[in-house]
Amino acid sequence: MKRTTDQRPSLDGNGLPESKKRALSSEEAGARFSDGLFDPTKQQKYTDAYAKSSPYLHGVICPLIEPSLLRSVRDEVQEHLSFTEKETDIYKIFQSGDLANLDGLDDSSLSKLPSLLKLRDAMYSARFREYLSSITGSGKLSGKKTDMAINIYTEGCHLLCHDDVIGSRRVSYILYLTDPDTPWQEEWGGALRLYPTTTKKDANDEDVKIPSPDYSLSIPPAFNQLSFFTVQPGESFHDVEEVYHHREGDDKSKKRVRMAISGWFHIPQEGEDGYEEGLEEKLAERSSLAQLQGRGDIYDLPQPNPVSWEEPEPEVSGKGKGKMVEQSEGNEFTENDLEFLVQYLAPSYLTPDIAEEMSEAFENESSLSLERFLNEKFASRVSAYIEDQERQTLPTSSEEIQATTEWTVACPPHKHRYLYQEPVENDISNPIKEILNVLFPSQAFRKWLALITGVDHLQSHNFLARRFRRGADYTLASGYDGEEPRLEFTLGLTPTTGWEKEVEEDEDEDEEDGENGASSKSSKAKKEAPAEASEHPSVGGYEIYMAGDEDEDEEEDEEDADQVLRPKKAKADPAIYRSAGADEDDGILFSTQAGWNRLSIVLRDSGTLKFVKYVSANAKGDRWDITGDIGVEFDDEDDEDDDMGDEDEE
Repeated sequence: MKRTTDQRPSLDGNGLPESKKRALSSEEAGARFSDGLFDPTKQQKYTDAYAKSSPYLHGVICPLIEPSLLRSVRDEVQEHLSFTEKETDIYKIFQSGDLANLDGLDDSSLSKLPSLLKLRDAMYSARFREYLSSITGSGKLSGKKTDMAINIYTEGCHLLCHDDVIGSRRVSYILYLTDPDTPWQEEWGGALRLYPTTTKKDANDEDVKIPSPDYSLSIPPAFNQLSFFTVQPGESFHDVEEVYHHREGDDKSKKRVRMAISGWFHIPQEGEDGYEEGLEEKLAERSSLAQLQGRGDIYDLPQPNPVSWEEPEPEVSGKGKGKMVEQSEGNEFTENDLEFLVQYLAPSYLTPDIAEEMSEAFENESSLSLERFLNEKFASRVSAYIEDQERQTLPTSSEEIQATTEWTVACPPHKHRYLYQEPVENDISNPIKEILNVLFPSQAFRKWLALITGVDHLQSHNFLARRFRRGADYTLASGYDGEEPRLEFTLGLTPTTGWEKEVEEDEDEDEEDGENGASSKSSKAKKEAPAEASEHPSVGGYEIYMAGDEDEDEEEDEEDADQVLRPKKAKADPAIYRSAGADEDDGILFSTQAGWNRLSIVLRDSGTLKFVKYVSANAKGDRWDITGDIGVEFDDEDDEDDDMGDEDEE
């Protein structure tokens, strides 16, 4: 927020800065709202509409504020406030500072924002709080604890599904400041979308509400419109639709800037009418407990389905893909293993020198990124299949997709949403399924994976084929809490372009990488920020591993023999990366763009966060991949030998 000191503040009749007057009489507050807003008949109309609303209790009031005042607010915001771009797993926005703390500014700065202060004081005045409390039936609202900011959504900005349940919040609201002279058009996006829930039984036979992967109500923005709802744990799920980019033929003079004041009304604080001692602590505890318990997790799709990767009995007959005529013990390759893998993998990844090079790189970095992983012949089959699929129109609703296609929609939407297919043994009806059902579960692939990572004991596997639809799909940041690290890999199969900048090969860089045991085309770990690796405008779709919160009492062992990809330090908001300054740690441990025929492999430690960024509607196609997590077991004796070896070297 810009601060200036070149003007003297206006004073009221008591010689106090006018800008710091907050307590308004009923008449003063009423004059700042639209004519007739507090008329009993109109108020009853809003109350009745709120009580009958679905998918959960919400309301819309338009117009809310006296129009000339709101126009002045918009002018002040554009002239005097600055905004910071922020991007996390869940949103991409431009945000102002906290308007609730405007009184902390010097009087000269406040004198530049008289209309904004009038609006804030009117919104939290006793008269409007009583009015809103009456309509919602939510209980009394605090005038002491204010919570509001200005968010700007330009093209590509969005906010994904969540329920707003944090601490003492009681009512959420959005007051739109879109251009009053150019009405917002519904096809521009930016709508507030509400998600219905279904009541089911948890493991203890208690009711739990599960949100649908599809929204059921869309409320487009409009100047001077207030949208609001009571914050309800596990029920008030909503998102903000992406503001869509201009298409060919659109009038680009009509700027798509979704500006709004948004915030919350809280429960009464100590000293206020309606204060309940201990209620805020109970609400915070209930919110945290619900998140920890994960009572609805049994209804998550997909469910983890690890399959044991045990050595099969030797085959004595049979030909064709997936048939091993000879089997060796442990991870030793046979000619049949190589003959099998060469049908799928690029030959360069099956040579001993490259395997050794990749193993050394993985030992050092705990990650690999392998370009042109599938051989050209098989890759061409995959791309032809995917391109054909993208030419076909998918249904829009989750129910129709699951009824008419082979895809299932991942849910709930406050965790993730994408289309997926699980393995079906020996199904090779298309090349995606052939990778999913034949190549990846094979013993030959297990041996190859063990060889290039140096992790010998691969115990189980869990694979999925995924399709992230543009303008719809994502995964939000989630942690891994297993006791042992695990291998995770993603084979990117996105044939469209525009996800990242085309990188020209640099011979000097290749030589330098080669000296470190990895070539830039085969195994160099990518850790660049997504903004630097993608074309503008960014269309998302990248996969990121990030540092999570770390136990401060836990000492970090930099010489750990396992060399897992691990957090470097605690992060207050671990999913934020784009707002980090040039000298700040953005928390990114490993990232990879959506791309074609690229295999990324990571050894993931407990606590590390991971997500796939929302795929913008501006992408040229959907994001396709096959992903897997591999349960591993480390040999304690090997670890001891490694430690002893280190001591000997010292």
